[in-house]
Amino acid sequence: MIISILLVIVTLGLTLYHCKTHYGRTGKLVNKIPGPTAHPLLGNVWEFMVPLNELWVVLRKIHTKYYPINRIWLGVMPTVSIYHPDDVQIVLSSTKHTEKSQIYSFLHPWLGRGLLTSTGPKWQTRRKMLTPAFHFNILQEFVDVFVEQSEVFVRNLKSDGDEIIKDIIPLLTKFTLDSICETAMGTELTEDESEDSYRNAVLEMGTHVIHRMIRPWLHFDWIFKLTPTGFRQRKVLKHLHQLTNTIIAERKQYHEQKSKENKIAQPKKDHLKGKSNGGRKERLAMLDILITASNNEGSIDNDGIREEVDTFVFEGHDTTSMGACFLLALLAEHKEIQERVRKEVCEVMKECGGKFGMSDVNKLVYLDRCIKESLRMYPSVPTITRVLHEDLQLKNYLVPAGANVHVYIYDLQRDPHFWPNPTVYDPDRFLPENSRNRHPYAYVPFSGGPRNCIGQKFALLELKVLVAQVLYNFNLEPIDLAHDIIVMQDLVIRPMQAVRVKFVSRVNQNLLESAL
Repeated sequence: MIISILLVIVTLGLTLYHCKTHYGRTGKLVNKIPGPTAHPLLGNVWEFMVPLNELWVVLRKIHTKYYPINRIWLGVMPTVSIYHPDDVQIVLSSTKHTEKSQIYSFLHPWLGRGLLTSTGPKWQTRRKMLTPAFHFNILQEFVDVFVEQSEVFVRNLKSDGDEIIKDIIPLLTKFTLDSICETAMGTELTEDESEDSYRNAVLEMGTHVIHRMIRPWLHFDWIFKLTPTGFRQRKVLKHLHQLTNTIIAERKQYHEQKSKENKIAQPKKDHLKGKSNGGRKERLAMLDILITASNNEGSIDNDGIREEVDTFVFEGHDTTSMGACFLLALLAEHKEIQERVRKEVCEVMKECGGKFGMSDVNKLVYLDRCIKESLRMYPSVPTITRVLHEDLQLKNYLVPAGANVHVYIYDLQRDPHFWPNPTVYDPDRFLPENSRNRHPYAYVPFSGGPRNCIGQKFALLELKVLVAQVLYNFNLEPIDLAHDIIVMQDLVIRPMQAVRVKFVSRVNQNLLESAL
């Protein structure tokens, strides 16, 4: 009898909660937006309880069916998905709606409240603090690191033979991880084993976040911590933080040593290039700015430093490696485009004597268009989200406060209304005459508005140098075609399987070109 009464009470309570959620003002406004049928309490959860590669397909189907906007319910949490540039512009250009959604809180155990996940005054302070680390003068010095790392990349490939087939994902991950650590962190990684451990931990962490995101009952921290996924996440966090803690400790030790020697009281923008003790560069690194701010001003504490290091080591390597992966696959597949890029690279190489500087990289205008087109088709970050704290009028619908807005960059940049034949790889889309009248928010691979990516120039520079070196030294032949790659839903766009490219050495051709 008591159990029956309790069941009745619980059922009535859940029914009232459902009615309040869906038939109150917020629910009524959200449900005016088209979308799949939502079930009581669970909403659309069951549609998303599928493997990550199938989840990617499910989302694409929903976006096609309900173009150009739809709503889903993750339990009682309303989510509005947008992928039309008019709506995207309203959201991303706003100075009011800059807070990331609840989903980003699932990254707090890993990234804390760094630049990616923070909001309000804290985000503004950190953004202002870190912007100098990506100043043009600093990026000029970073070109040297990108050149060195790309030369290592090429040498490692050549050591395996004149014609080799490689899965490029681990190779590119190592390249971008080494590059972000040596530039932004001022530290050279030497342990391949620790890099592999970190890369695997990033992959596992991404699956945990997505697993939690589509299961509303796991949004509660106390429940998630009791699940097997929660236990596995705590274990993987140790690997993620181990690398960044080592980086911070080594750079702090470097500062203390230089301070004792009276050679460095504070990092400056005009540091001489060269090697310091332990192989670390004597150039301004992002981590130097954080350590200096902590030591001299007290404007950031040790936890804050780790938040930003965790954020930039992850964001600075994973997004760029995925961008490079799809770019190389596309160039291997499109021989004419590859040869046109190579011709441009060889001309610039001849002018600069084979050693790139910033001015030389800027001459690679066709390669620049190739990168932009690759990022259009395969944006490294396919989705970004915001939470609304006040109502927002989109083009056709009013979205109420409390709703989450998901900007689906992948679908936005493949919209045939703005990108004719969107699945065709055509770098000339980005010729000035073809870009002039395009909607300014039809292409946002680095987000847009006040929360655009702070490292976008860094990433583009790194991609240009790497691809230039690769094409100068190798002909690329396709093994896995880009359009056949199965993509999984993750924090970044990520292939489910290996992406193989055949590298054919151009040693003899380069010798002939040098003689001429």
